[in-house]
Amino acid sequence: MKEIPKAYDQSKETEIYKLWEESGFFNPDNLKNATEPFTIIMPPLNANASPHAGHALGMTLEDIVIRYQRMQGKKTLWLPGTDHAGFETQVVFEKKLDKEDRSRFQMTREEFYKEVWDFVQHNKQVTEQGIRRLGASCDWSRNTFTLDPKIIQTVYGTFKEMYDDELVYRGNRISNWCPKHQTGLADLETKYEERAEPFYYFKYGPFTIGTSRPETKFGDKYVVMHPADKRYAKYQDGEQFEAEWINGPIKATIIKDEAVDMEFGTGVMTITPAHDAVDFDIAKRHNLDIEQIIDNRGKLLPIAGEFAGIKILEARPKIVEKLKAKGLLEKIEENYKHNVQLCYKCSNLIEPQIIPQWYVAMTKSVKGKLSLRDMAVEAVKNGEIKIIPERYEKVFMHWMENIVDWPISRQIWWGIPIPVWYKNDETKISETSPGEGWTQDPDTFDTWFSSGQWPYATLMANQPKDLETFYPTTVMETGWDILFFWVARMAMFGLYKTGKVPFKTVYLHGLVRDKDRQKMSKSKGNVVDPLGVIDQFGVDALRMALVVGNLPGNDLPLAEDKVRGYRNFANKIWNASRFVMQNTEGFDDQAKLTDADQKIVDDLNEVVITATKQLDKLDLAHAAEDLYHYFWHTFADKIIEESKAKLSDESTKASTQKMLMTVLETNLRLLHPFMPFVTETIWQMNHKDLLMVQSWPK
Repeated sequence: MKEIPKAYDQSKETEIYKLWEESGFFNPDNLKNATEPFTIIMPPLNANASPHAGHALGMTLEDIVIRYQRMQGKKTLWLPGTDHAGFETQVVFEKKLDKEDRSRFQMTREEFYKEVWDFVQHNKQVTEQGIRRLGASCDWSRNTFTLDPKIIQTVYGTFKEMYDDELVYRGNRISNWCPKHQTGLADLETKYEERAEPFYYFKYGPFTIGTSRPETKFGDKYVVMHPADKRYAKYQDGEQFEAEWINGPIKATIIKDEAVDMEFGTGVMTITPAHDAVDFDIAKRHNLDIEQIIDNRGKLLPIAGEFAGIKILEARPKIVEKLKAKGLLEKIEENYKHNVQLCYKCSNLIEPQIIPQWYVAMTKSVKGKLSLRDMAVEAVKNGEIKIIPERYEKVFMHWMENIVDWPISRQIWWGIPIPVWYKNDETKISETSPGEGWTQDPDTFDTWFSSGQWPYATLMANQPKDLETFYPTTVMETGWDILFFWVARMAMFGLYKTGKVPFKTVYLHGLVRDKDRQKMSKSKGNVVDPLGVIDQFGVDALRMALVVGNLPGNDLPLAEDKVRGYRNFANKIWNASRFVMQNTEGFDDQAKLTDADQKIVDDLNEVVITATKQLDKLDLAHAAEDLYHYFWHTFADKIIEESKAKLSDESTKASTQKMLMTVLETNLRLLHPFMPFVTETIWQMNHKDLLMVQSWPK
C-alpha cells in the first residue's frame, strides 16, 4: 500500500509553483499543438507595496480562466506586469519622506527620481513574489514594467500621433488643484463629501449675494444673474455701479448669463473665475478679466491686503468679521449642506487653479471619423466589447455621454516625462532635447495615459509577432471601480492606435470588504493581508473563499471563517484522494464497470458539461460552488462511503476501483483551475506529467 501523508502539507506550495514555472508551460510558445490564442493582459499591480486583498481576487479570477483555457488546449498567454503608478507612488514615497523628516522640495528632481526608482525596484520584486505566491500561472518571460524603455517609446509614439492629429493640446484652463500634493488632478481623481457649513449673505451694491467661500471674493468685480430673471429685469447687461467691498470701494459690472441658477440663494452671484470652473466658463464666454486670489499652497495673495499669506480656512472668519463691521453682512444660514471636492488620496480640499495642462480631446472627430469617445461607445453597442455584468454597460454609456476632455499632465516628478520642448514660440515633440535653448515641459504623464495603452504596448514590447498573435486580447478582468479610469481609456486608445478593440470581454469584479461588508482601511484595522492568510490557511483556501459566492460586479465580504472552511475542503480533497489511491493500487484500467458504477460516471459527465458551460461564460462563482458540493457531498460523503463495502466484495472490487480512480482524476482536473496546489500535489503522486497541462475532461 502507498505511503501517503495523513494531512495535506500547504508548505509545499512554493515547491509546486517552482515546478510549474520551471516547466516552461506558463509560456504559450511551449504549449504543444496549441493554436487558438487566448489572452489576458494582467492589470499591472502598483509596484509600491505587497498585493492586497483586491489584487488577490483579480489574480485568482484570472488564473482560474487561464488554467481552464490552457487545459482546453488554447495557446494561453497571461502577460504579467507592474505599474510605476505615478501620483499614487509619489504619495506613498512622500509619506516615507515625512517619517524621515524630509521633503522632496529639499531635493533636486533627479535626486528624488533616483530614490523613488530604487524604492519601486525593491517593492516591485516584493509585488512579483506576491503574485507568485497567489499561484498565478502567468508568463514571466514576458513580464513588463510601465517604465520599460519599449513601453515609454510606445507612449511617446502615441502622444506624437495624437498631437499630429490635433487630439492632444495644451490649454490654460481651470484645474482640480491639490494644495498638499501640488498637482492638478482629473475629475475622476477627486471625491465629494457632504459638509454642513455656514452660508453667508452679503450686500454688494444694490444686490445681495450668497457664498460659502468669502475668502475668494477679493477680486470680485462682476455680478451675474440669469437674463430671464424678472426680479432683475431693470438691470442691463454691461451696466456698472459703485459698491463698498472688503478692502474698499470697487466698480462692478453686471453680467447676464444662463449659467446662473435662479432658484439658488438670491439668484445673483459674484464670480471668481480663477478658482471656480463655472465662473471660469462665464468669464471666458464674456471675455472678462481673470485674477488669481489664492496661491497654489492654499494661501491668499497680496490682492487680499491684510489677509495676504493666510491660509484660506483661517482667513474666512476674519473676512466675515470685517464685512460685518462694515455693515455688509446681512445674515448667516447655518448648516448649509453642500458637497465639497477633495483629493482622493489625502482628502484635502481641492482648490481650483488655472494652470497650463495637456489635454486629450475626447469628443473631437479623428481625421473626419468618430471621436475617441464614439469609437469606444460603438464598440460596446455593437457587441465588439462585452461587459460582464451587463448592467455596467449602461453605467459605461452614461459616463461616456458626459465625458469631458482629459487632463493628462501631472505636476509631479515621478513618472514618464512629457516629451515636449519649448523655445520662444516654438513647440517640439521629442524624446530628447532638440538642442541648445530648448526647455522641456516640467510635467509628467498621468499614469492612466500610459496604462491606458497597456494591451497593445505590452505585446509590442515583447516577442516580434505577439501583437499579431495575441491582439485583440480575449478577456480584461479588473475592478468595477476603474471602469472609467482604465477600461474606457484602453478601449479608446486601442481603437485609435490599432483599429481594433483591445479586448473582447470585460469582466468586472467587486471590491473585497471585511466580514461586516465595511471598506477595508488601515485606520479601521480591518485589512485582510492575503499573504498572511496564505501562511495560515494555504493558497487554495483563500482562492476558493474569494471566488465562491462572488458574482461579477458585486462587492465581496471576506471573513477568516470562510477561508478556514475552504482549508477544510482542501483537507477533504486530500483525505478522499488518499483513500482512493490506497485502495486502487494496481487497479485494472480495462475492468468493465457495473451498471451502478457506470451510472456514477455518467452522472459525473453531467457535472463536467455544466462546469464547462459555466466556465465558458465566465460564471466562475457557480462553477466553483457546484464542484465543491459535488466533491464533498456526492463523491466524498456518498460514493466513497458506499464504495467501502463494494471494495471488500471481489465481484465488484475491480469495477469500484476503476470508478473511484475515474471520478477522482476527473475531479482533480475540474478543481485544478480553482485549487491548483492541492490538486497538482495529489496528481504528482500517480503521474510524471503536470496536471496543469492535462486536457479538460470531455
